[in-house]
Amino acid sequence: MNEKDIQINMNKSIEATQRSFNTIRTGRANASLLDRISLEYYDVETPLKSLASITTQDSQTISVQPFDISCLQAIEKAISISDLGMTPNNDGKTIRINVPPLTEERRKEFCKLASKYAEEGKVALRNIRREAIDKEKKEEKDGLISLDESRDNQQKIQKITDKFIALIDSKLSEKEKEILKVWNYLMQ
Repeated sequence: MNEKDIQINMNKSIEATQRSFNTIRTGRANASLLDRISLEYYDVETPLKSLASITTQDSQTISVQPFDISCLQAIEKAISISDLGMTPNNDGKTIRINVPPLTEERRKEFCKLASKYAEEGKVALRNIRREAIDKEKKEEKDGLISLDESRDNQQKIQKITDKFIALIDSKLSEKEKEILKVWNYLMQ
């Protein structure tokens, strides 16, 4: 058993879960909301962040400035047909997206989505645990390690898994607080 490899793989799952959390709207402008958007650029599916500079002008506005002005219309269309539910405004050089405040119902939907992403992350962690434990059992069966050593290693694997699952739970809790927080736009 290599604890370092298990932790590296579990950290990758945590990072993937965090990236998923970053794509959920919170009622506040955030450039990472556009991370999932991609479009065809010279017959190749290309992520939006590779084609444009994405910045937040203020708490309610995202600005998208393409590196190649010829793809401005395609970027606008990709944002329009995405599941973001926001309408882009094209001024000929940049695209501005106004991020409207979320309704209470929409906030609850996004909390459910965050829970779904967290559960997917936990499943990935459990799969890593299962593979590591199966490897321990195989080494024990093949006579490479003793029964006691195998059980000790399996307990270590479980402790590592528990630590990472608790980390996902805390990240979920943070994201839910962020989603449910009612922003006072007049004060910003």
